[in-house]
Amino acid sequence: MRVLLVAGEYPPQQGGLGDFTRCLAGALVNEGCRVTVLAPREATPVDPAWTFEVRAEAGGWGPADVLRVRRLAQGYDVVNLQYQAAAYGMRVPIHLLPWACGRVPLVTTFHDLRVPYLFPKAGPVRRWAVRALMRGSAAAIVTNEEDVASARADSPQARLHLVRIGSNVDPVPVGPEERRSMRARYEFPDEAVVVGYFAFLNASKGGMELVRAVAEGRRQGVDLRLLFIGGDVGASDPTNAAYAARVFAEAEALGLGTCLYRTGYLDQAGVSAAFAAADICALPFLDGASYRRGSLMAALAHGMPVVTTTPAVPVAGLSEGESVRLVAPGDVAALAKALVDLAGQPEERRRLGEAAQRLSRQFEWPHIARDTLRVYRQVAQSR
Repeated sequence: MRVLLVAGEYPPQQGGLGDFTRCLAGALVNEGCRVTVLAPREATPVDPAWTFEVRAEAGGWGPADVLRVRRLAQGYDVVNLQYQAAAYGMRVPIHLLPWACGRVPLVTTFHDLRVPYLFPKAGPVRRWAVRALMRGSAAAIVTNEEDVASARADSPQARLHLVRIGSNVDPVPVGPEERRSMRARYEFPDEAVVVGYFAFLNASKGGMELVRAVAEGRRQGVDLRLLFIGGDVGASDPTNAAYAARVFAEAEALGLGTCLYRTGYLDQAGVSAAFAAADICALPFLDGASYRRGSLMAALAHGMPVVTTTPAVPVAGLSEGESVRLVAPGDVAALAKALVDLAGQPEERRRLGEAAQRLSRQFEWPHIARDTLRVYRQVAQSR
């Protein structure tokens, strides 16, 4: 099958949508597809690790790029738009893609259902834009239970499919000596308990709550350290820089200056090694844990004992005390208690890490590619 993937961001740009597209493209090739990615001009067009074509040609996602997709689409069996409003500059034209593609079916993968800004005073038009894209697509893929429920309520006519995302970071084996070396590089003592955080900082991901919880744990006499893994903000939403600055200012005010390390951007191997340097992974999402979060999927794949927040709707596999530790969103005291408890329970950390790794096997890329390919074949046959 000939597949054109449309991605609003792409490596080396930092962002989950671009990393997802890269992983999906490679997995689809392994399933026998011929894949091309239409990406922004900032993308790397050639990489020996990629077995698919990357056309780094898009420039702003205005009408000219919609017409570019229309022209390219004629050589493919299906077009798969990887959609997240911020990745397309919150602009209107990308929402018209179902009609621009003509007779070639468009499958849209919704990485979230947040409405775009579009233009000042857009009001109801914002919701209309997402609804029109979902209803106009030959199939709409969502990645988690919350979005399934929301999409069915908002767009009952949409042809919905649930396909999970996977970890964008492949685990790299790290031995004890390398782990000690990494911790020494970050100036973490051997006896300290390192809490890792792997996500871009924005108000929905609980970075502020995390620094306050770590500070509370230290006030209780537990030597908690904080490791921010990867870049602070992604390429698609630079407005988060102000929030990140507030988080680090709060950490400084709470006396965490020498107890906190920010790695900055890392390649995949560097991210994997940084996970190995941590003892716990804390992901205190304010909207609840969800399988749409690539950072959570990466932590599970790395066998990390994860402390996260209670999902907004029940999520199969995320069970308190079985695969993860769950606390109420926004509850700093509960988060601090969970971190302090796990800090003193190395065997419980090991058990939770093993359970996380078992859970992650459900979300490996061959499974995701096959599920996605089934959607492609269905819409292609219906046309």
